[in-house]
Amino acid sequence: MLNLRLAWRNLWRQKRRTWLTATAMIFSNVLLVFMISLQFGSYDMMINNTLQAFSGHFQAQRAGYNDNPKLRLSIDAIGALAQDLRLRMPDTKIAARAAAFALASSDQRSFGIQVIGVQPEFEPGVSTLPGLVTKGAFLDDPGAAEIVIGSVMARNLKVGVGDEITLLGSGRDGSFAAGILTVRGIFNSGLPDMDRSFAEIPLKYFQEMFSMGDHGNTVAFSVSALDQVTPELNQAAQALKDHEDLLLLDWTRLHPGLKQAIQADLSSAWFMYGVLIVLVAFSVLNTQLMAVLERTKEFGVITALGIKPRKLAGLIMLETAMMAFIGLVIGLFLGWLVAAYFNTVGFSYPGMDEVAAKFNLPGKMYPSVTPFSMLLGPVVVFLFCLLASIYPALRLFRLQPVDAMRAA
Repeated sequence: MLNLRLAWRNLWRQKRRTWLTATAMIFSNVLLVFMISLQFGSYDMMINNTLQAFSGHFQAQRAGYNDNPKLRLSIDAIGALAQDLRLRMPDTKIAARAAAFALASSDQRSFGIQVIGVQPEFEPGVSTLPGLVTKGAFLDDPGAAEIVIGSVMARNLKVGVGDEITLLGSGRDGSFAAGILTVRGIFNSGLPDMDRSFAEIPLKYFQEMFSMGDHGNTVAFSVSALDQVTPELNQAAQALKDHEDLLLLDWTRLHPGLKQAIQADLSSAWFMYGVLIVLVAFSVLNTQLMAVLERTKEFGVITALGIKPRKLAGLIMLETAMMAFIGLVIGLFLGWLVAAYFNTVGFSYPGMDEVAAKFNLPGKMYPSVTPFSMLLGPVVVFLFCLLASIYPALRLFRLQPVDAMRAA
């Protein structure tokens, strides 16, 4: 208790210097809390936008299908399975799909494309693609010979809404698959690769055309927030426990490149955060070193009276801890206020709304206000401040009482 009182008194012997250093810590903590929470919030937005575009937050597939998507790696009675899962998981959007590669031909041109069989009534719940149809409309008849294609594909094939496209491919049983479909809608996802080689048709028609019977290839699941992925994934695993041939793949396995991109961005961001933290640490080092030097004579007298240097070194570190704690508490509180405000109203860069609207996506991002995102930056600053006080504290071990008392 005595050490705390001494450290607190010594801390305010130079109020201006203490507040200047504490203010630097407060400013850095506010900035770190807001930037880290905004960065984590942007990652959540990036992940959600990517997954909601088509894949869903997780999928059920046959083993090996994700690495080698063959038509034969299918799930039997997939429509009934998806309906059963909807009853068991009412808070999750679920849609069954099938996928194959085919040759799409118009009167003038032919191109190889990926054809996805979807359930028109459930697909909008797991994908934003139906909302990106700019011409015509999305599918609505489960068994109609209709197709929705991308804008680039429509331009390449020179077709429009109401025109016919011929699909040629191989069925699940190795038979010849062919169909003539009417273009019902044209979407513009903003992704040239998807708009060039991606098309959707009703699942029932897909099953007939490709001799699938009641089979499909994937069941896509979509949740409202990323923090619901794990509990819903566990619930799906429980519901599929009798289907030993099926695997549940979360977004990290469906999109490994997305996880790597986030890790790379986080590493580069922490380089910039590290520069800020080091600057604050040097400010603390300067403040505490000045405090030690100006009290050299005082320390010499105390040492001559029998106080051990380690006691004085501990006092210096305790003073630093108190000052860093002030910066942590005030900076954390102010940073939380800023992050909480933008978590409510949202944060957007100039022009972000217009760009997001083109992709049928939210126009604002919301900082992630969690204990981890709030505490991460201030705690690191606190630890670096303690490290910065080690050098001034170590100087006291080399203190000679006689020389110190002669100091001006």
